[in-house]
Amino acid sequence: MSVRIRMKQLGRRHRPFYRICAMDARRPRDGRVLEELGTYDPMVPETDGRTVLNNERIDYWLSVGAQPSEKVQVLLKKYGSKGTHLEQQKAALDRLAQSRLRPEPIRVESQAERADSEQSAAEETPEQANPAEKTE
Repeated sequence: MSVRIRMKQLGRRHRPFYRICAMDARRPRDGRVLEELGTYDPMVPETDGRTVLNNERIDYWLSVGAQPSEKVQVLLKKYGSKGTHLEQQKAALDRLAQSRLRPEPIRVESQAERADSEQSAAEETPEQANPAEKTE
Protein backbone atom coordinates (compact mmCIF):
# COMPACT_ATOMS: atom_id res chain seq x y z
CA MET A 1 0.00 0.00 0.00
CA SER A 2 1.40 3.38 -0.94
CA VAL A 3 0.72 6.15 1.57
CA ARG A 4 0.49 9.85 0.77
CA ILE A 5 0.34 12.81 3.14
CA ARG A 6 -2.30 15.13 1.70
CA MET A 7 -4.54 18.01 2.62
CA LYS A 8 -8.18 16.98 3.02
CA GLN A 9 -10.44 19.91 2.15
CA LEU A 10 -13.16 20.86 4.62
CA GLY A 11 -14.98 24.09 5.44
CA ARG A 12 -17.53 25.83 3.28
CA ARG A 13 -17.67 28.25 0.38
CA HIS A 14 -15.30 31.22 0.89
CA ARG A 15 -14.12 29.67 4.20
CA PRO A 16 -11.64 26.88 3.40
CA PHE A 17 -10.09 24.64 6.04
CA TYR A 18 -7.76 21.68 5.54
CA ARG A 19 -6.70 18.68 7.58
CA ILE A 20 -3.29 17.24 6.84
CA CYS A 21 -3.78 13.47 6.73
CA ALA A 22 -1.98 10.25 5.96
CA MET A 23 -4.07 8.51 3.29
CA ASP A 24 -3.91 5.54 0.98
CA ALA A 25 -2.81 6.91 -2.40
CA ARG A 26 -5.71 5.14 -4.12
CA ARG A 27 -8.33 6.99 -2.06
CA PRO A 28 -9.96 10.25 -3.20
CA ARG A 29 -8.70 13.56 -1.78
CA ASP A 30 -11.53 13.91 0.74
CA GLY A 31 -11.89 10.18 1.38
CA ARG A 32 -11.08 7.94 4.32
CA VAL A 33 -7.84 8.70 6.15
CA LEU A 34 -5.35 6.54 8.02
CA GLU A 35 -4.42 9.29 10.48
CA GLU A 36 -4.90 13.02 10.91
CA LEU A 37 -1.54 14.76 11.31
CA GLY A 38 -2.41 18.44 11.56
CA THR A 39 -4.45 21.34 10.24
CA TYR A 40 -4.04 24.26 7.87
CA ASP A 41 -6.42 27.23 8.08
CA PRO A 42 -5.68 29.82 5.38
CA MET A 43 -8.14 32.31 6.92
CA VAL A 44 -6.01 32.91 10.05
CA PRO A 45 -4.61 36.46 9.88
CA GLU A 46 -1.16 35.47 11.20
CA THR A 47 0.60 33.74 8.28
CA ASP A 48 2.87 31.68 10.50
CA GLY A 49 -0.03 30.66 12.76
CA ARG A 50 -2.04 28.97 10.03
CA THR A 51 -0.44 25.54 10.30
CA VAL A 52 -0.49 23.21 13.30
CA LEU A 53 1.32 19.88 12.86
CA ASN A 54 1.92 16.74 14.90
CA ASN A 55 5.60 16.46 13.98
CA GLU A 56 6.23 13.13 15.75
CA ARG A 57 3.58 11.35 13.70
CA ILE A 58 4.60 13.07 10.47
CA ASP A 59 8.20 11.92 11.02
CA TYR A 60 6.91 8.38 11.59
CA TRP A 61 4.91 8.34 8.36
CA LEU A 62 7.81 9.78 6.39
CA SER A 63 10.12 7.12 7.88
CA VAL A 64 7.86 4.31 6.65
CA GLY A 65 7.80 5.71 3.12
CA ALA A 66 4.83 8.08 2.94
CA GLN A 67 5.12 10.69 0.19
CA PRO A 68 3.88 14.23 0.93
CA SER A 69 2.00 16.15 -1.73
CA GLU A 70 3.62 19.30 -3.12
CA LYS A 71 1.63 21.67 -0.90
CA VAL A 72 2.25 19.58 2.21
CA GLN A 73 5.96 19.42 1.35
CA VAL A 74 6.10 23.23 1.46
CA LEU A 75 4.39 23.27 4.88
CA LEU A 76 6.73 20.58 6.21
CA LYS A 77 9.77 22.53 5.02
CA LYS A 78 8.57 25.60 6.95
CA TYR A 79 6.84 24.11 10.01
CA GLY A 80 8.00 20.49 10.21
CA SER A 81 10.28 19.12 12.93
CA LYS A 82 13.33 20.71 11.23
CA GLY A 83 11.41 23.65 9.78
CA THR A 84 12.78 27.05 8.88
CA HIS A 85 9.92 29.07 10.45
CA LEU A 86 9.45 27.32 13.82
CA GLU A 87 10.29 30.37 15.97
CA GLN A 88 8.01 32.63 13.94
CA GLN A 89 5.25 30.02 14.18
CA LYS A 90 5.55 29.82 17.97
CA ALA A 91 5.42 33.62 18.26
CA ALA A 92 2.40 33.82 15.94
CA LEU A 93 0.52 31.13 17.88
CA ASP A 94 1.25 32.97 21.15
CA ARG A 95 -0.09 36.23 19.68
CA LEU A 96 -3.22 34.46 18.46
CA ALA A 97 -3.76 32.91 21.90
CA GLN A 98 -3.39 36.34 23.54
CA SER A 99 -5.88 37.94 21.17
CA ARG A 100 -8.45 35.31 22.17
CA LEU A 101 -8.13 36.21 25.84
CA ARG A 102 -10.94 38.44 26.92
CA PRO A 103 -11.63 40.20 30.21
CA GLU A 104 -13.99 38.53 32.64
CA PRO A 105 -17.61 39.36 31.87
CA ILE A 106 -19.33 41.73 34.29
CA ARG A 107 -21.66 39.80 36.53
CA VAL A 108 -25.19 41.18 36.46
CA GLU A 109 -27.21 40.57 39.59
CA SER A 110 -30.75 39.37 39.23
CA GLN A 111 -33.58 41.15 41.04
CA ALA A 112 -33.78 38.36 43.61
CA GLU A 113 -30.05 38.63 44.39
CA ARG A 114 -30.35 42.41 44.65
CA ALA A 115 -33.28 42.09 47.06
CA ASP A 116 -31.32 39.60 49.20
CA SER A 117 -28.28 41.89 49.35
CA GLU A 118 -30.45 44.92 50.25
CA GLN A 119 -32.23 42.91 52.93
CA SER A 120 -28.96 41.72 54.47
CA ALA A 121 -27.62 45.29 54.36
CA ALA A 122 -30.77 46.56 56.10
CA GLU A 123 -30.40 43.91 58.83
CA GLU A 124 -26.79 44.92 59.50
CA THR A 125 -27.44 48.65 60.02
CA PRO A 126 -29.70 48.32 63.15
CA GLU A 127 -27.16 45.98 64.71
CA GLN A 128 -24.45 48.57 64.15
CA ALA A 129 -26.56 51.26 65.85
CA ASN A 130 -27.49 49.00 68.80
CA PRO A 131 -23.96 48.45 70.14
CA ALA A 132 -23.58 52.21 70.65
CA GLU A 133 -26.84 52.28 72.65
CA LYS A 134 -25.77 49.25 74.73
CA THR A 135 -22.55 50.94 75.85
CA GLU A 136 -24.49 53.72 77.62
